[in-house]
Amino acid sequence: MVLLLNAVVGLFQLIIAILFAVVALYIGFLVLGWITKGIDEEKELANGNAAVGILVASVFIAIALVVQSGVSGLSVGINKAISIGVLTGDGIFTVVIAIVQLLLGIVLAVGAIYLALNILDRLTKGVEEFEELKKGNVAVALEMAGVIIAVAVIIQTGVIGITAAIL
Repeated sequence: MVLLLNAVVGLFQLIIAILFAVVALYIGFLVLGWITKGIDEEKELANGNAAVGILVASVFIAIALVVQSGVSGLSVGINKAISIGVLTGDGIFTVVIAIVQLLLGIVLAVGAIYLALNILDRLTKGVEEFEELKKGNVAVALEMAGVIIAVAVIIQTGVIGITAAIL
């Protein structure tokens, strides 16, 4: 019976993780469209623009890093709720807090990417990153990807810290 319960809980956690991942990636792609000043990502990707592909991939990787830590926190919350009773007030509160923490992770990831790209744009006054991306400049794409992924790794640590503090 315990094995079946663990399998059901694991399946539930997997389904929630998939749902949040898809939503987070969709939101990230939409926000990237707002950030990239006049670049039609879908058109550029269809035309084989590797620079835009690198940028899109880095956003997806960054969001995945942060969402993964949020999903991990959600798993901790669900397991804690099971140990104290899922249908008790404390159990429900624990699951709700874990979901809020995951949503916060998504918001932080997207917000941090937006902020990092805007700061990078201001720091590199001699380079118009988005114009270079349109031209297929892979070096600029790699620079931007590095910034995006570095910020995500730092944000991921913060999301893990939030989980440790709350749960």
